[in-house]
Amino acid sequence: MVKAYAQEYVYKHPWERVTSASWRKFADPENKRTLSHVLEVDTLNRKLDPQSGKLYTTRAITVHAPGPWFIRKIIGQDICHCVESTVVDAQSRSMQLSTRNISLQKFIEVVEKIRYDPHPDNPDRWTICRQETSIQIKPLSALASMAEKVEQRCAEKFVQNSAKGREVMERICKYLEAESGGIAL
Repeated sequence: MVKAYAQEYVYKHPWERVTSASWRKFADPENKRTLSHVLEVDTLNRKLDPQSGKLYTTRAITVHAPGPWFIRKIIGQDICHCVESTVVDAQSRSMQLSTRNISLQKFIEVVEKIRYDPHPDNPDRWTICRQETSIQIKPLSALASMAEKVEQRCAEKFVQNSAKGREVMERICKYLEAESGGIAL
């Protein structure tokens, strides 16, 4: 059984500011308190394609293992390693992130996709964020009821963490707005 959900959020900030905030969200110490589930973020690769102008980035993200404490006890691991792949297309003003866990795959598979685009109703001042997440607990699929409950708990935690991420992004956007002297980008 797979638990999947999708969310949309409108940032009342231009695309350039929101995507700048996305790059900064894990770096600031104040944000680290809010995003306490994120333990470490390392850039593995960054490449600018000179022909398309697209920026490709791969980051390693270490987080506290998702799910209830008893699952972490059963699997014997408190952390989970993930890989985030990002493509920024400044020409079309699109930023796409795809994150998936690379550890604990025998037990849980999490795939998160986020896309930032100018909002169709106000493309120069607002940004729409579309997020899709799927969570599958693997060894418990024979015990569908228990697997569903664990997936639900994981999904609830991801929704909470998403809200924290948006809070951090809003804070950074306001900081960037103030830093630019209130001048619209």
